[in-house]
Parts: sequence; structure tokens; C-alpha cells
Amino acid sequence: MNRPLAEAPWPSTSGTRITAVRTFLTAPQGSPYLIVRVETDQPGLYGLGCASDPQRTLAVRSVVDDYLGPMLLGRDPGDIEDIHRLLLNSGYWRGGSISGNALAGVDVALWDIKAKSAGVPLYSLLGGRVRDGVRAYTHVDGSSVASVVEGVEAAAAKGFGHVRVQVAVPGTDTYGAHGADAELVRSRNGRWDSAAYVAQVPAVLREVRSKVPRSIELLHDSHERLTAAQARQFLRALDGVELFFLEDVLAPEDADYFPELRASTSIPLAMGELFHDVSQFLPLLRSRSIDFARIRIPTLGGLTPVRKLVAACELFGVRIAPHGPGDVSPLGHAANLAVDVSSLAFGIQEAATLRDATLEVFPGTPVPVSGSLHPSPAPGLGVDFDESAARRFPPPEPGDHDRWALLRSTDATPHRP
Repeated sequence: MNRPLAEAPWPSTSGTRITAVRTFLTAPQGSPYLIVRVETDQPGLYGLGCASDPQRTLAVRSVVDDYLGPMLLGRDPGDIEDIHRLLLNSGYWRGGSISGNALAGVDVALWDIKAKSAGVPLYSLLGGRVRDGVRAYTHVDGSSVASVVEGVEAAAAKGFGHVRVQVAVPGTDTYGAHGADAELVRSRNGRWDSAAYVAQVPAVLREVRSKVPRSIELLHDSHERLTAAQARQFLRALDGVELFFLEDVLAPEDADYFPELRASTSIPLAMGELFHDVSQFLPLLRSRSIDFARIRIPTLGGLTPVRKLVAACELFGVRIAPHGPGDVSPLGHAANLAVDVSSLAFGIQEAATLRDATLEVFPGTPVPVSGSLHPSPAPGLGVDFDESAARRFPPPEPGDHDRWALLRSTDATPHRP
């Protein structure tokens, strides 16, 4: 083996060396998954990580294949902190979702290797379990009160006590709601109307709240589509709905308004899914301006920075609500679960509805049972990757997936998605 590009100035303590870093693209869920496999010179010892960024998949893959992978060759995979910092610094202009996702794929794979080497589940390396399982929430959308209530009741019948409710606004491209104007949304001919959303959705949520048992917690996601002024109006209109939390009522660029919003409402606020650096959370933690930190492990660079963020959340009394959509692979969900069961700051976990094909490609994937998720007792992440099955689900062409991100307002100006 050639001399490693990022050789450590100390001897290896394990005697294990990284021999290869490989990436794979697959889409059993429809969204492109970028999987990172870090291999070692120990027979059968490898680690897996999720580097999935559905909008910039090929760019992330290039960072792993062409830049990060070569720096890992010959390194002891146990030196996770050192490797993470060196890889982060190697870009010089640090940060951004592309670099974060690439780094996360490698980082989580190294944690997977460390836990497998120790013969323990990953959560054991994060301090061990503090709970048996974790509460999860599922998604329901609809174009009418009746359809939403029906969906919430169906989710409750499956054991979910927490349901995110999205309401379609007729004639507008409403995030997360597929019950109305489905063809309009798929064709990308729709426009987003913030005024119509603010005027209609609170009344629907209030009526839904009145028709489902109080034991069922309701959540809602504004998905960064409101201005600060509109967010104030929306929060006032939601008074009495008693949401478990309202997510992304502002975009990251407008996060400075959160202290003002926190002071004006009793509705719990969730934020962070769009953050690409853990430092973006710090002003909101210090000011106690959010109640839930929406953490996306792939975009934030992996477990190494996220475990520190989670500790800070605990110190500031903010609960975590890790991002768990369908565009994060089951490897990412397993990393979420390891954090969830080992942190006293845990609040709620988003649970995607995964296809049978996805479960086939990723053996060992945790799935909700009676509204909760439980970690695997297997060493490492507890989720594997079937390369043969994955090849049957090629990824879509760049630009074909998540075209909802090409959103426009009613006057045709580009709008944050």
C-alpha cells in the first residue's frame, strides 16, 4: 500500500488499516441514496455510512471518491476525531451541504467499524441506552378536514401517538400535501401562495384537532416558506390548536427572528433540518428560542459533530427531533436511532414509510412497531447493504428527483422550497 496521504503521527493501536473506500448509488425508495463503504484489512470488517443529498448526489460522490477516500487509505479507522478534523480542514473553505454529506458518509462508516470491532451496538459507544425505544411520528396529508382526520385515525390504529399533518391548499403547490392538485404538483406548473396558506391552514388544523382524540399529538411543517411577518400571523392564527411542535416556520436565513417568535407564542418551535453546520444551532440554543432541534446527521457531517451538538441540546434544555425522511437511507435512520436511545435530550423521531424494496436492499432496517422504533442489538449500526439487490434500483437522472425544489411564487419569482 502507498504511504497514506493523512498518516497519523502516532502508531496504530488496533493494527487495523483502511484498504478501500467505495461508493454506491441506488434508489429503492425513489430518492437517490449515496452509500459509503469503508473497508479494512481485517476479514469481514467494514463500515457503512449514508451520504445522501438528493439534489447534489453526484457532486457528493465525487468528493468522497476523489478527495476523502484517498486520504483514508492506510489509516487506523479508530482515529475518528483526527480523521474527521483532517478531512474537514482539507477543503480549506469548510462547510456546506456537499462537503457535509460526503464527510458524514465516511464518518458514520468509521463509527460502524469501531462498534463492530468492539462487538457492540453503536449506541454503546455513545454512552449506552437510556431508554428502551423511541417515540416516532408519521406523516398524514389531505385536501379536506375529513381526509386528514381519516389519515390521523389510520395512523393511530397503527399505534402512532404523534402525527405530522399537512394540509393541501387548492390551486397552490403545497409542501407535503399530495391529496389535491397532484397532477399540478408533479408537472411543476404550480405556484406557491403564502397568503392562501396562512389564511386557510390554521382553520383546518383547528378543526382536525377538534375531531381527533387529545391523546394524539399533532405536528405541522411550514417548510421555510414564510417571511417573518407571515410567521407572526401564522402563529397567532394557530392559537388553541395545541401542536406538539411547528417546524421550520422560518428559513435558516431568517433564524435571527426566532427569539421574537419564541416570546410571542406558547407553540413549541422546531428548527434545524436545513442547517449544514452544528454552529448554526448555537444562537438558538443559547437564547432558548427553539424547543426541538431538527438534526440531519448526513448534512451536518456525521456522528462526530452531532454527538457534541446533542450534548449541548441537553445542557440548554432543548429536545432533539432528528430528521428521518425517505431521502435519508436506512443507514442514516440507524445512526439517528443510536443517538436517540443514548441521549437524555431525545424528544421525537421522524419515521419514514419505507418500501419493501428499501427493506430488501438494507437488511436489518428498523421499522416502527406501535409507533415506536427500537435499535438492533447487532454490532455497529445493525443495518447492512445488499449490493446485488441495490443494482436493481438505479438512481434517477440528476434533476429528475425532488423537482419541488424549483418552486415559484404566484408572481413567478423563485421561492424557497
